[in-house]
Amino acid sequence: MVSRIEKDIIPVLGKRLREILNNISSEILQETEEIRLRIDQPLILNLNQGEAILTPMGTVTKDYKQAYHTDQDDLKETMNLMTQNSLYALEEELRQGYLTLAGGHRVGFVGRAVTDSKEIELIKEFSGLNIRIAQEVIGAADSVIKEVISNNGKIHNTLIISPPQCGKTTLLRDLSRQLSNGLEKLNFAGVKVGVVDERDEIGGSYQGTAQNQLGIRTDLLSSCPKSKGMILLIRSMSPELIITDEIGSKKDVQAICEAINAGVKIITSVHGQNLAEVKERPNVRELIENNFFQRFIILSRRKGPGTIEEILGANEKILKFRGRMR
Repeated sequence: MVSRIEKDIIPVLGKRLREILNNISSEILQETEEIRLRIDQPLILNLNQGEAILTPMGTVTKDYKQAYHTDQDDLKETMNLMTQNSLYALEEELRQGYLTLAGGHRVGFVGRAVTDSKEIELIKEFSGLNIRIAQEVIGAADSVIKEVISNNGKIHNTLIISPPQCGKTTLLRDLSRQLSNGLEKLNFAGVKVGVVDERDEIGGSYQGTAQNQLGIRTDLLSSCPKSKGMILLIRSMSPELIITDEIGSKKDVQAICEAINAGVKIITSVHGQNLAEVKERPNVRELIENNFFQRFIILSRRKGPGTIEEILGANEKILKFRGRMR
């Protein structure tokens, strides 16, 4: 089976990079989560477990001196292909520091930032790219869905707590799909879902179209600040559930409070190792102490991405302990 890297990523890499990755085994490509390109540094694939440093022949080495070192031409050619030679037409993407490819894959970039007195206006003279492979896992929410839906068919307001790269966005995506489509086995009719996808990671929007399955009753609002997007959806799309990612600011909290007070259910996420750590952040602590959430799902990479450490109820009682998404 052709991997998502072979289908979506390799065609938009610079010529030399394409040649190298075309020599990589399918097994390694299937395990790849990120492709890291840094000027004058080794070409590295970050895998599900560990990393692979690549030689000019496309073999894996532990000696970085034997590695292929990415150069400026590699980055320039790759960015031109990814943007269809319209790099400087993508003003907002250059300001945010990332762009989304067909297939929902996200490319972050660093280089020289051009700023005004308060904000980054754009990034140019690129020195590094991080190509994050979209990991759509149908069924990722199977092991948590019964805890998110109550016995009377209502959805619990849920906070997913997770360090980076532990599967929180994958879980949010599949929760949207399942809760939107409905679950016959749980006698749960689908609900209207609004997804605020500020960083284009949940839906992986490309040219205005979601690249991932979010469900038949889902409305996607991409590239919009969460706080503004939640209010916009409430006013315009009458969602029964709003899903968003990585809350933290005071404005995010205010919008969540307004949504819940309007009768809209919320499923969202926050960076953190555990509930105790998250409580140290004043904005999020306000939501927790006011009992806005009935479920807390804590993820890790202890047994690989998607390890469920525990699921807690509103009283912080453990409802489910350790497992995997699938």
